[in-house]
Amino acid sequence: MKLTRSTAVLTLLALALAAHAAPLKTDPAKSSVSAVFKQMGVSVESKFKKFDAQIDYDAARPDASKAVVEIDTASLDLGDPDMNREVAKKEWFNAAQFPKARFVSSAIKPAGAGQLAVSGKLTIKGRTMEVAFPLTLRSEGGRQVFEGALPIKRLGFNIGDGEWKDTSVVADDVVIKFRVTAGQ
Repeated sequence: MKLTRSTAVLTLLALALAAHAAPLKTDPAKSSVSAVFKQMGVSVESKFKKFDAQIDYDAARPDASKAVVEIDTASLDLGDPDMNREVAKKEWFNAAQFPKARFVSSAIKPAGAGQLAVSGKLTIKGRTMEVAFPLTLRSEGGRQVFEGALPIKRLGFNIGDGEWKDTSVVADDVVIKFRVTAGQ
């Protein structure tokens, strides 16, 4: 009787573990992360060339899902090699000391058809803040596509130090836009 009961418990445990989604594999060719800001009143969108998204998404239980995103801060492409080197310097991202920006989810909740409400901790340049943003989710070619936009204040993360604190040159408002395509 004990063997049968133990076998039943182990079987249920194995089924419960199998019900959890396996981590999804990100498709870098179909994924992107960019920063949108205003420089002297003109909207600029620049892409990060290197990032990694680890997503463990369970459609049956979105609240059990997790996400970790790391962005190589020195990979921001402003369209000019000199500007790219400048933004990696101490006054901006200080990529030598803080090579990664990192987001770690603390909650992912359903928010309507194809919508999720995400919250977590965002760390940039050694500063960590609680953030929350809406996320759109859809299937495309057998893969999941996660899209969203996260507004931040750059000065809250000490991005743009010294003379670059002047928000008439580079606005304080920045939107981090992302699209992550991932599948099994």
